[in-house]
Amino acid sequence: MFPAKPTSRFILFALSLLLLISFLTSTTIAIASDLDTENGNDNDDVDNELDELLAIDQEEQEHEQDSQVDDADSKFSEAQVLSRAQRIVVELNTENWKKVTEGNEFVLVLGYAPWCPRSAELMPQFAEAATLLKELKCPILMAKLDADRYPKAAAALEIKGFPTLLFFVDGAAQAYTGGFSAQDIVVWARKKTGAPVMRIKTVNEAEEFLKKYQTFVLSMFKKFEGSDYEEFVKTAAADNEIQFVETSNFEVAKVLYPDIKSTDHFLGIVKSEPDRYTGYEETFKMDKILQFLNYNKFPLVTKLTDINSASVHSSPIKLQVYVFAKADDLKSLLEPLEDIARKFKGKIMFTAVDIADEDLAKPFLTLFGLEESKNTVVTAFDNKAISKFLLESDLTPSNIEEFCSRLLHGTLTPYLKSQPIPDNTNANVQIVVGKTFDDLVLNGHKDVLLEVYTPWCVRCETTSKQIEKLAKHFKGLDNLVIAKIDASANEHPKLQVEEYPTLLFYPAGDKANPIKVSARFSSKNIAAFIKEQLKEKDQSPKDEQLKEKDQAPKDEL
Repeated sequence: MFPAKPTSRFILFALSLLLLISFLTSTTIAIASDLDTENGNDNDDVDNELDELLAIDQEEQEHEQDSQVDDADSKFSEAQVLSRAQRIVVELNTENWKKVTEGNEFVLVLGYAPWCPRSAELMPQFAEAATLLKELKCPILMAKLDADRYPKAAAALEIKGFPTLLFFVDGAAQAYTGGFSAQDIVVWARKKTGAPVMRIKTVNEAEEFLKKYQTFVLSMFKKFEGSDYEEFVKTAAADNEIQFVETSNFEVAKVLYPDIKSTDHFLGIVKSEPDRYTGYEETFKMDKILQFLNYNKFPLVTKLTDINSASVHSSPIKLQVYVFAKADDLKSLLEPLEDIARKFKGKIMFTAVDIADEDLAKPFLTLFGLEESKNTVVTAFDNKAISKFLLESDLTPSNIEEFCSRLLHGTLTPYLKSQPIPDNTNANVQIVVGKTFDDLVLNGHKDVLLEVYTPWCVRCETTSKQIEKLAKHFKGLDNLVIAKIDASANEHPKLQVEEYPTLLFYPAGDKANPIKVSARFSSKNIAAFIKEQLKEKDQSPKDEQLKEKDQAPKDEL
């Protein structure tokens, strides 16, 4: 073989170099082009993001259908369904929150924190609602913001607690006033976006509707016009919780409300419970219909949850009975409780609470000093009179019914918390409890200085030390009692205190009008106040006692 000539080598090298430069240049241009596209079209990305997110669901569904082997494989797991639903919800961040909330007519935003248990409970409901609203072609965009990750966006949206729901109309924020189940969110969103009433025309539509809705209001009108119909629509728009349905077809109405009798115009509420159907029999006026719904929308016995708690607590029914029990015990109690509740329907609201759920049960049980209880407890509240009651007899159906009857007729004795009666024999400071408040404070013939405190009060510790010193200083005076009461564990109707610690001086001759003593006073100031009060009661005997007391050795104040 002949060796390559120098000229040939040079030409070969030059060609190789040109090819390499050409390749590197084209690659660099392509990368630059991609970067320019990314940096120059941020706004387009935000615009396209919504469509892309909404399209993922369809793409995934088509992919799954292609990979199906049989009918069983066509059913997605609950996790997959939730995953698809969550993709419909737009993720907000520091860059896009303003464009999303201001660039769409209706936006519902969920502000949440990953560590918040209530956020974790609401998010699947929110995602499910997003799916349902999409199917219903509701013109609302569902969005969520991780407030922990994007604190600036959360601050701009004024999200201060978790979870928070905000409704935006053309960029203006409005308060969310609906419930927190998926169905509650769907109903509220549809009403706020211009669809307060759903019209059902055929039996097939009615049957499909029943698969999705368990609680709803049905109306039947021959014609969708007239004053009664207008009042119905106004009521539907004013209510934030229940789906309203209308039809002019009696057969359709019969599917939705089998007990219907009228063929003219009709209104009734349907619920998912034994007493499923309740008809409205008064005149068609918005305030009357709303009142009817407020008194009839709950089941005979409502199971309290985080999701429905706000709705339950805001019920207009002022007399309420709460049954606290273990989950398994509640199941066996449900039927007898429903029988009792049926007799007081619309007059007393019955609520069942899992006693093991501390977040729901403990705040109530603490009011009775029963926060550690593991056994079934039956309580009642009169929210108009601000009174509470405890069933202390055996928890039989007959006793519970009698308890409810006396609640209704106002003959129950309010329950007041009290610790066990203590032994005060050698105590300088007398311990007062709920059961001894009358005897030691109100009915006695002595002046009483009472410290009202709570264990969690930081300033109370200092005041309690002052009270101990004062008790030693005035020890031996027969006409003065120095005492204290733990307001967190003891109650009395005549003891109404709003701040802790509170010092009250009860003069022997006027126990109905105690004198409030500043807890910020020094021990000497309080001692001077007590001496002044004692002098006013009985000048000469008190002076002698005080003179002797002042001459005797005593603790330094």
